[in-house]
Amino acid sequence: MDLKQLRTFREVADSGSLSRAADRLHLAQPALSRQIRLLEAEIGLPLFARHGRGMQLTEAGVALLERIDGPVRQLERAVEEVRGFAGAVAGQVALGMMPTIATVLAGPLARRVALEHPGLSLRIVEGYTGHLIEWVQRGVTDATLLYGPATALHLRVTPLLTEEMVLVGAAGSGIGPEPVPFAALAGRRLVMPSRQHGLRRILEAAAARARIALGVAVEADSFGVLKELVVSGIGEAVLPRSAIRAEEEAGRLRSAPLVRPVARRQVVLALPTDRAPSRATALVLALLAEEVAAREAAGDWHRMEGATAGAAPPPARSAPSPPRAPVPAAPLPAPAGRPGPPPPSPAPGRRRTRRRNPD
Repeated sequence: MDLKQLRTFREVADSGSLSRAADRLHLAQPALSRQIRLLEAEIGLPLFARHGRGMQLTEAGVALLERIDGPVRQLERAVEEVRGFAGAVAGQVALGMMPTIATVLAGPLARRVALEHPGLSLRIVEGYTGHLIEWVQRGVTDATLLYGPATALHLRVTPLLTEEMVLVGAAGSGIGPEPVPFAALAGRRLVMPSRQHGLRRILEAAAARARIALGVAVEADSFGVLKELVVSGIGEAVLPRSAIRAEEEAGRLRSAPLVRPVARRQVVLALPTDRAPSRATALVLALLAEEVAAREAAGDWHRMEGATAGAAPPPARSAPSPPRAPVPAAPLPAPAGRPGPPPPSPAPGRRRTRRRNPD
Protein backbone atom coordinates (compact mmCIF):
# COMPACT_ATOMS: atom_id res chain seq x y z
CA MET A 1 0.00 0.00 0.00
CA ASP A 2 1.43 3.37 -0.98
CA LEU A 3 0.32 6.99 -1.09
CA LYS A 4 -0.41 6.82 -4.84
CA GLN A 5 -2.87 3.96 -4.30
CA LEU A 6 -4.60 5.78 -1.46
CA ARG A 7 -4.89 8.98 -3.50
CA THR A 8 -6.36 7.00 -6.39
CA PHE A 9 -8.82 5.27 -4.07
CA ARG A 10 -9.89 8.60 -2.58
CA GLU A 11 -10.38 10.20 -5.99
CA VAL A 12 -12.41 7.28 -7.38
CA ALA A 13 -14.54 7.28 -4.23
CA ASP A 14 -15.18 11.03 -4.57
CA SER A 15 -15.99 10.91 -8.29
CA GLY A 16 -17.83 7.57 -8.33
CA SER A 17 -16.25 6.69 -11.65
CA LEU A 18 -12.88 5.49 -12.92
CA SER A 19 -13.14 7.64 -16.04
CA ARG A 20 -13.87 10.83 -14.09
CA ALA A 21 -11.09 10.05 -11.62
CA ALA A 22 -8.69 9.44 -14.53
CA ASP A 23 -9.58 12.85 -15.98
CA ARG A 24 -9.02 14.58 -12.65
CA LEU A 25 -5.68 12.87 -12.02
CA HIS A 26 -4.56 13.07 -15.67
CA LEU A 27 -3.79 9.36 -15.69
CA ALA A 28 -4.81 6.50 -17.98
CA GLN A 29 -7.88 4.61 -16.81
CA PRO A 30 -6.17 1.15 -16.92
CA ALA A 31 -3.44 2.46 -14.57
CA LEU A 32 -6.05 3.64 -12.06
CA SER A 33 -7.94 0.36 -12.31
CA ARG A 34 -4.71 -1.56 -11.61
CA GLN A 35 -3.96 0.55 -8.51
CA ILE A 36 -7.46 -0.12 -7.15
CA ARG A 37 -7.06 -3.87 -7.75
CA LEU A 38 -3.68 -3.90 -6.00
CA LEU A 39 -5.15 -2.03 -3.01
CA GLU A 40 -8.09 -4.45 -2.79
CA ALA A 41 -5.71 -7.41 -3.02
CA GLU A 42 -3.59 -6.04 -0.19
CA ILE A 43 -6.61 -5.38 2.04
CA GLY A 44 -8.29 -8.65 1.07
CA LEU A 45 -11.73 -7.13 0.58
CA PRO A 46 -13.54 -5.45 -2.33
CA LEU A 47 -13.63 -1.69 -1.85
CA PHE A 48 -16.00 -0.89 -4.71
CA ALA A 49 -19.11 -2.43 -6.20
CA ARG A 50 -18.87 -2.07 -9.98
CA HIS A 51 -22.04 -1.38 -11.96
CA GLY A 52 -23.14 0.29 -15.17
CA ARG A 53 -23.45 3.71 -13.55
CA GLY A 54 -19.95 3.72 -12.09
CA MET A 55 -18.34 2.53 -8.87
CA GLN A 56 -19.93 2.58 -5.42
CA LEU A 57 -18.07 2.12 -2.16
CA THR A 58 -18.65 -1.12 -0.28
CA GLU A 59 -18.92 -1.15 3.51
CA ALA A 60 -15.17 -1.83 3.67
CA GLY A 61 -14.54 1.01 1.22
CA VAL A 62 -16.52 3.47 3.32
CA ALA A 63 -14.60 2.43 6.43
CA LEU A 64 -11.25 2.82 4.67
CA LEU A 65 -12.13 6.25 3.25
CA GLU A 66 -13.12 7.53 6.68
CA ARG A 67 -9.80 6.40 8.11
CA ILE A 68 -7.37 7.53 5.40
CA ASP A 69 -8.87 10.86 4.31
CA GLY A 70 -7.27 12.86 7.13
CA PRO A 71 -3.85 11.16 7.15
CA VAL A 72 -3.47 11.37 3.34
CA ARG A 73 -4.30 15.04 3.44
CA GLN A 74 -1.76 15.58 6.22
CA LEU A 75 0.97 13.94 4.11
CA GLU A 76 0.07 16.06 1.10
CA ARG A 77 0.08 19.18 3.24
CA ALA A 78 3.46 18.27 4.75
CA VAL A 79 5.00 18.05 1.27
CA GLU A 80 3.44 21.40 0.28
CA GLU A 81 4.70 22.98 3.48
CA VAL A 82 8.30 21.87 2.92
CA ARG A 83 8.22 22.97 -0.71
CA GLY A 84 6.97 26.35 0.48
CA PHE A 85 10.29 27.02 2.21
CA ALA A 86 11.74 27.79 -1.23
CA GLY A 87 9.26 30.56 -2.02
CA ALA A 88 5.71 31.82 -1.47
CA VAL A 89 3.43 29.79 0.79
CA ALA A 90 1.19 27.46 -1.22
CA GLY A 91 -1.26 24.63 -0.62
CA GLN A 92 -4.83 24.18 0.60
CA VAL A 93 -6.33 25.23 3.93
CA ALA A 94 -9.63 23.67 5.03
CA LEU A 95 -11.66 25.78 7.45
CA GLY A 96 -14.83 24.51 9.10
CA MET A 97 -17.78 26.86 9.68
CA MET A 98 -21.40 26.75 10.74
CA PRO A 99 -23.77 27.85 7.91
CA THR A 100 -24.83 31.08 9.66
CA ILE A 101 -21.17 32.08 9.99
CA ALA A 102 -20.28 30.96 6.47
CA THR A 103 -23.07 33.19 5.11
CA VAL A 104 -21.25 36.20 6.55
CA LEU A 105 -17.56 35.26 6.42
CA ALA A 106 -16.96 32.76 3.61
CA GLY A 107 -17.20 35.18 0.68
CA PRO A 108 -15.09 38.03 2.13
CA LEU A 109 -12.47 35.62 3.48
CA ALA A 110 -12.18 33.74 0.17
CA ARG A 111 -11.72 37.02 -1.71
CA ARG A 112 -8.97 38.14 0.67
CA VAL A 113 -7.13 34.83 0.33
CA ALA A 114 -7.35 34.93 -3.48
CA LEU A 115 -6.10 38.52 -3.67
CA GLU A 116 -3.38 38.44 -1.03
CA HIS A 117 -2.17 34.82 -1.21
CA PRO A 118 -2.83 33.54 -4.74
CA GLY A 119 -0.77 30.42 -4.08
CA LEU A 120 -3.23 29.29 -1.39
CA SER A 121 -6.46 27.41 -1.95
CA LEU A 122 -9.17 27.94 0.67
CA ARG A 123 -11.71 25.19 1.30
CA ILE A 124 -14.76 26.20 3.34
CA VAL A 125 -16.48 23.21 4.95
CA GLU A 126 -19.97 23.75 6.38
CA GLY A 127 -21.33 21.47 9.06
CA TYR A 128 -23.14 20.95 12.35
CA THR A 129 -21.08 21.39 15.48
CA GLY A 130 -20.61 17.66 16.10
CA HIS A 131 -19.36 17.10 12.56
CA LEU A 132 -17.08 20.13 12.74
CA ILE A 133 -15.48 18.83 15.94
CA GLU A 134 -14.89 15.38 14.46
CA TRP A 135 -13.47 16.77 11.21
CA VAL A 136 -10.88 18.98 12.90
CA GLN A 137 -9.87 16.19 15.29
CA ARG A 138 -9.41 13.75 12.39
CA GLY A 139 -7.46 16.27 10.32
CA VAL A 140 -10.10 16.70 7.62
CA THR A 141 -10.00 20.42 8.43
CA ASP A 142 -7.07 22.50 9.65
CA ALA A 143 -9.15 24.72 11.95
CA THR A 144 -12.82 25.24 12.64
CA LEU A 145 -15.30 27.69 14.09
CA LEU A 146 -17.65 26.24 16.72
CA TYR A 147 -20.36 27.35 19.07
CA GLY A 148 -18.93 28.06 22.50
CA PRO A 149 -18.20 27.50 25.20
CA ALA A 150 -16.07 24.57 24.12
CA THR A 151 -13.49 24.27 26.91
CA ALA A 152 -14.27 20.59 27.52
CA LEU A 153 -13.15 19.56 24.04
CA HIS A 154 -9.71 18.12 23.32
CA LEU A 155 -8.93 21.11 21.11
CA ARG A 156 -7.04 24.38 21.42
CA VAL A 157 -9.93 26.82 21.76
CA THR A 158 -9.85 30.60 21.44
CA PRO A 159 -12.91 32.75 22.31
CA LEU A 160 -13.80 34.69 19.18
CA LEU A 161 -17.08 36.59 19.21
CA THR A 162 -20.59 36.89 20.60
CA GLU A 163 -23.74 37.96 18.79
CA GLU A 164 -27.28 38.62 19.93
CA MET A 165 -30.11 36.66 18.36
CA VAL A 166 -33.17 38.49 17.04
CA LEU A 167 -36.77 37.59 16.30
CA VAL A 168 -37.24 37.53 12.54
CA GLY A 169 -40.50 37.83 10.58
CA ALA A 170 -41.70 38.46 7.05
CA ALA A 171 -41.90 41.98 5.62
CA GLY A 172 -45.57 42.34 6.61
CA SER A 173 -45.24 40.75 10.06
CA GLY A 174 -45.08 44.05 11.96
CA ILE A 175 -42.07 42.81 13.93
CA GLY A 176 -39.63 45.44 15.21
CA PRO A 177 -37.98 47.67 15.88
CA GLU A 178 -39.19 47.54 19.53
CA PRO A 179 -37.64 44.78 21.69
CA VAL A 180 -39.71 41.65 22.33
CA PRO A 181 -39.62 39.80 25.68
CA PHE A 182 -38.41 36.24 25.13
CA ALA A 183 -41.47 34.97 27.00
CA ALA A 184 -43.63 36.45 24.21
CA LEU A 185 -42.38 33.67 21.90
CA ALA A 186 -44.71 31.25 23.70
CA GLY A 187 -47.61 30.51 21.37
CA ARG A 188 -45.90 31.88 18.23
CA ARG A 189 -45.43 29.70 15.15
CA LEU A 190 -41.68 29.25 14.93
CA VAL A 191 -39.51 27.71 12.23
CA MET A 192 -36.39 26.24 13.81
CA PRO A 193 -33.53 23.87 13.11
CA SER A 194 -33.64 20.37 14.59
CA ARG A 195 -32.29 19.58 18.06
CA GLN A 196 -28.84 18.57 16.82
CA HIS A 197 -28.33 22.13 15.56
CA GLY A 198 -26.31 24.54 17.73
CA LEU A 199 -28.83 27.36 17.29
CA ARG A 200 -31.65 25.16 18.56
CA ARG A 201 -29.76 24.40 21.76
CA ILE A 202 -29.12 28.10 22.36
CA LEU A 203 -32.83 28.90 21.95
CA GLU A 204 -34.03 26.07 24.16
CA ALA A 205 -31.63 27.17 26.92
CA ALA A 206 -33.02 30.72 26.69
CA ALA A 207 -36.59 29.35 26.70
CA ALA A 208 -35.83 27.39 29.85
CA ARG A 209 -34.59 30.58 31.55
CA ALA A 210 -37.79 32.36 30.44
CA ARG A 211 -39.86 29.35 31.67
CA ILE A 212 -41.69 28.86 28.37
CA ALA A 213 -42.04 26.13 25.75
CA LEU A 214 -41.32 26.97 22.13
CA GLY A 215 -43.96 26.08 19.53
CA VAL A 216 -42.22 24.63 16.48
CA ALA A 217 -44.31 24.81 13.30
CA VAL A 218 -41.61 23.59 10.91
CA GLU A 219 -38.08 22.24 11.38
CA ALA A 220 -35.40 22.79 8.74
CA ASP A 221 -31.66 22.25 9.03
CA SER A 222 -30.85 24.36 5.99
CA PHE A 223 -30.24 27.99 6.89
CA GLY A 224 -31.41 29.10 3.46
CA VAL A 225 -34.65 27.13 3.86
CA LEU A 226 -35.27 28.68 7.29
CA LYS A 227 -35.04 32.17 5.84
CA GLU A 228 -37.32 31.34 2.93
CA LEU A 229 -39.93 29.86 5.28
CA VAL A 230 -39.96 33.13 7.21
CA VAL A 231 -40.09 35.25 4.02
CA SER A 232 -43.10 33.23 2.85
CA GLY A 233 -44.93 33.88 6.14
CA ILE A 234 -45.05 30.26 7.33
CA GLY A 235 -43.60 31.24 10.68
CA GLU A 236 -41.09 33.37 12.54
CA ALA A 237 -37.53 32.48 13.49
CA VAL A 238 -34.83 33.45 15.95
CA LEU A 239 -31.59 34.00 14.06
CA PRO A 240 -28.29 35.91 14.26
CA ARG A 241 -28.80 39.44 12.94
CA SER A 242 -25.63 39.40 10.84
CA ALA A 243 -26.92 36.41 8.88
CA ILE A 244 -30.14 38.18 7.78
CA ARG A 245 -28.74 41.67 7.19
CA ALA A 246 -28.97 41.42 3.39
CA GLU A 247 -32.64 40.35 3.53
CA GLU A 248 -33.44 43.16 5.98
CA GLU A 249 -31.83 45.75 3.76
CA ALA A 250 -33.79 44.37 0.79
CA GLY A 251 -37.06 44.68 2.74
CA ARG A 252 -37.74 40.93 2.70
CA LEU A 253 -37.40 40.42 6.46
CA ARG A 254 -37.92 42.41 9.66
CA SER A 255 -36.31 41.81 13.04
CA ALA A 256 -36.60 42.82 16.69
CA PRO A 257 -34.18 42.39 19.61
CA LEU A 258 -35.10 39.79 22.23
CA VAL A 259 -34.89 40.70 25.91
CA ARG A 260 -35.42 39.05 29.32
CA PRO A 261 -33.33 37.04 28.63
CA VAL A 262 -31.14 38.15 25.75
CA ALA A 263 -30.30 35.12 23.62
CA ARG A 264 -26.65 35.21 22.54
CA ARG A 265 -24.46 32.85 20.62
CA GLN A 266 -20.77 32.44 21.29
CA VAL A 267 -18.36 31.48 18.54
CA VAL A 268 -14.88 30.10 19.15
CA LEU A 269 -11.92 29.15 16.97
CA ALA A 270 -10.68 25.58 17.53
CA LEU A 271 -7.45 23.95 16.39
CA PRO A 272 -6.14 20.41 17.00
CA THR A 273 -3.82 19.83 19.93
CA ASP A 274 -1.60 17.24 18.23
CA ARG A 275 -0.16 19.38 15.44
CA ALA A 276 0.89 22.96 14.97
CA PRO A 277 -0.87 25.00 12.27
CA SER A 278 0.95 25.21 8.97
CA ARG A 279 2.27 28.49 7.59
CA ALA A 280 -0.66 28.51 5.15
CA THR A 281 -3.18 28.00 7.98
CA ALA A 282 -1.60 30.82 10.00
CA LEU A 283 -1.96 33.21 7.04
CA VAL A 284 -5.63 32.30 6.57
CA LEU A 285 -6.37 32.69 10.28
CA ALA A 286 -4.75 36.14 10.26
CA LEU A 287 -7.15 37.20 7.49
CA LEU A 288 -10.03 35.60 9.40
CA ALA A 289 -9.17 37.75 12.42
CA GLU A 290 -9.26 40.87 10.25
CA GLU A 291 -12.68 39.98 8.84
CA VAL A 292 -14.04 39.34 12.35
CA ALA A 293 -12.65 42.72 13.45
CA ALA A 294 -14.39 44.38 10.49
CA ARG A 295 -17.71 42.88 11.59
CA GLU A 296 -17.08 44.08 15.13
CA ALA A 297 -16.49 47.60 13.80
CA ALA A 298 -19.77 47.38 11.88
CA GLY A 299 -21.56 46.50 15.13
CA ASP A 300 -22.62 42.99 14.04
CA TRP A 301 -20.43 41.10 16.48
CA HIS A 302 -18.78 41.69 19.85
CA ARG A 303 -15.45 40.34 21.01
CA MET A 304 -15.88 37.65 23.63
CA GLU A 305 -14.37 38.10 27.07
CA GLY A 306 -11.03 36.33 26.97
CA ALA A 307 -10.62 36.77 23.22
CA THR A 308 -7.22 38.03 22.21
CA ALA A 309 -5.83 39.88 19.25
CA GLY A 310 -2.46 38.22 19.73
CA ALA A 311 -0.16 36.72 17.15
CA ALA A 312 -1.16 33.98 14.76
CA PRO A 313 -0.60 30.38 15.87
CA PRO A 314 3.03 29.39 15.25
CA PRO A 315 3.90 27.82 11.90
CA ALA A 316 4.37 24.10 11.77
CA ARG A 317 7.94 23.13 12.59
CA SER A 318 10.08 20.93 10.41
CA ALA A 319 10.63 18.46 13.25
CA PRO A 320 7.72 16.67 14.97
CA SER A 321 6.63 17.85 18.40
CA PRO A 322 5.09 15.63 21.07
CA PRO A 323 1.30 15.69 21.53
CA ARG A 324 0.27 18.14 24.19
CA ALA A 325 -2.53 18.05 26.71
CA PRO A 326 -5.61 20.15 25.78
CA VAL A 327 -4.93 23.85 26.10
CA PRO A 328 -7.82 26.11 27.11
CA ALA A 329 -7.06 28.88 24.62
CA ALA A 330 -5.05 29.25 21.44
CA PRO A 331 -4.02 32.79 20.50
CA LEU A 332 -6.01 34.30 17.64
CA PRO A 333 -4.17 36.06 14.82
CA ALA A 334 -3.88 39.82 15.07
CA PRO A 335 -6.72 41.62 13.27
CA ALA A 336 -4.31 43.87 11.44
CA GLY A 337 -1.21 43.11 9.43
CA ARG A 338 0.29 39.81 8.34
CA PRO A 339 1.73 37.24 10.74
CA GLY A 340 5.14 38.31 12.02
CA PRO A 341 8.22 36.14 12.23
CA PRO A 342 7.58 32.78 13.88
CA PRO A 343 8.23 32.56 17.62
CA PRO A 344 11.28 30.63 18.85
CA SER A 345 10.81 26.91 18.33
CA PRO A 346 10.42 24.79 21.45
CA ALA A 347 12.86 22.04 22.23
CA PRO A 348 12.93 19.40 19.49
CA GLY A 349 10.61 16.49 19.86
CA ARG A 350 8.00 14.48 17.90
CA ARG A 351 5.48 16.17 15.59
CA ARG A 352 2.67 15.09 13.28
CA THR A 353 0.54 17.12 11.09
CA ARG A 354 -5.30 16.77 9.96
CA ARG A 355 -11.86 16.90 10.86
CA ARG A 356 -16.31 16.69 11.66
CA ASN A 357 -21.07 19.03 12.39
CA PRO A 358 -24.30 22.18 9.64
CA ASP A 359 -24.21 24.79 12.70
